[in-house]
Amino acid sequence: MVRKILVVDDEAVLIEAIAYNLEQSGYLVVTAMDGMSALDIARKESPDLIVLDIMLPGMDGLEVCRQLRRDDRTATVPIIMLTAKGEEIDKVVGLEVGADDYVTKPFGRRELLARVRALLRRVDYPAPHGASTSAQDSADNAGIVPPRSMLTAGPLTIDQAGRRVNCRGQDLELQPKQFDLLTYLVRNRGTVLTRDQLLHNVWGYDYAGDTRTVDVHVRWLREKLEEDPANPKLIQTVRGVGYVFRS
Repeated sequence: MVRKILVVDDEAVLIEAIAYNLEQSGYLVVTAMDGMSALDIARKESPDLIVLDIMLPGMDGLEVCRQLRRDDRTATVPIIMLTAKGEEIDKVVGLEVGADDYVTKPFGRRELLARVRALLRRVDYPAPHGASTSAQDSADNAGIVPPRSMLTAGPLTIDQAGRRVNCRGQDLELQPKQFDLLTYLVRNRGTVLTRDQLLHNVWGYDYAGDTRTVDVHVRWLREKLEEDPANPKLIQTVRGVGYVFRS
């Protein structure tokens, strides 16, 4: 199946370069050069992934991301945010409004392609616990679909192959990274996990020391899972260490 990717940037040269590299890797690419066009195209074209620049004329990328997440048609589409500044505040705000990943300009072709492949693979199905990325890539190339497996913990039921989560009888819409983080926490329920462990095992690359990323995603999960997010019972903070899932 050919995957469709929406690339949004106001620099025509950069859009052309990104589109060319994605197309050479077998993806179908649609483009937009401003925020309003991006929203319209995303709703009409139903892309499998969006590469979204923060700095756009009119409506910036952050507001585009917010609106995409509020729309049922685009709420769970993986989003990679592009930022030219490289400052932590830009990355954190991007994650808080719903982005799944970010790339700082200037970036290499291989870096962007690696992140695109990783996000699309997670949408298809999560890697088995402890499996390496190369092992998962081999499974992808061989057309192997891992067996359906269910995780249950307290009020949660997680369909790992279908990437669906049910909590207290209601289906939840989770972004790819939220699903991956929750699944990893549940698989290791009762074990206190450091932020660095979570970064390494859920994000996997280029996030060394960027522990705020974990905190942002935990807060999003708590808002969706906990009866009282201010007094969490499922995902608990272990002060000075990290987080633990208790069922």
